[in-house]
Amino acid sequence: MTEEITDIIEEEIDPPEIDSKYRKIILAAQRSKQLQRGALPRVEMDMKKHKPTRIALREILDRKVNFTFTDQSSNGEES
Repeated sequence: MTEEITDIIEEEIDPPEIDSKYRKIILAAQRSKQLQRGALPRVEMDMKKHKPTRIALREILDRKVNFTFTDQSSNGEES
């Protein structure tokens, strides 16, 4: 059981660059919801002392959360 958890934690995380503060806020809100529903934080912060939104922002800034943009085309062109 411990080995499975270690494998999950050590997954390769390579999120794209966040191009605006608005996108960062949306990502943090989505991650905050996950934390509120019981997801384990990926940074060393006490959940009793810090709100889920603060933890989510720290995870995003530390590049600990994987995500993709669904509103951009795969070849980089916008239509």
